[in-house]
Amino acid sequence: MNTQFTALAFPIFEKSIQDYHKTDDVDATIQNPYPEKSIEYYLYLKNWIDTVQWHLEDIIRDPEINPIKALEIKRRIDRSNQDRTDLVELIDSYFWEKYQTIHPSEKATLNTESPAWAIDRLSILALKIFHMQKEVERRSGAGGEALYRNKLNILLEQRKDLSLSIDQLLDDIESGKKYMKVYKQMKMYNDPDLNPVLYEKK
Repeated sequence: MNTQFTALAFPIFEKSIQDYHKTDDVDATIQNPYPEKSIEYYLYLKNWIDTVQWHLEDIIRDPEINPIKALEIKRRIDRSNQDRTDLVELIDSYFWEKYQTIHPSEKATLNTESPAWAIDRLSILALKIFHMQKEVERRSGAGGEALYRNKLNILLEQRKDLSLSIDQLLDDIESGKKYMKVYKQMKMYNDPDLNPVLYEKK
């Protein structure tokens, strides 16, 4: 049986978030503590990208932001989204290689999303939990705490359900009950040969 992958992944996400908030600076240099090219390294990097982008999304929503600065951040978010997609596909490659010797049963079924895209959602959920916890603490004794504590409890329940679903999916792939198919995202707006705004300028 598959060891509980989310028991490995979620603490790494939490560590990445805590490390980022030591400076709370979108330009801070990442200090990835895990061996390069290990799955732990990629999980930490994945969440770091998510965390920086989370805060870029906050910054760009400042109603008084300079328009030129906003465009710079928007372009940076676009690059971040591509990095995020590339890394999800890399993590899926890890699972693809891990399970390539598994022979699915004749009744094996295909999941609606690949393991790494589900793990992508878990990474974002770790960020939601962290920031909702901060909101609960910020409102402690000042009114409104109960509302945000309820939201936090829902997120924690979602973490439990999503973690279980991911681990069950990996178990099913390992036992041959499900099989993997990995599709490249093919984001057309990033491709100068597919985005008409770009290729018409050639």
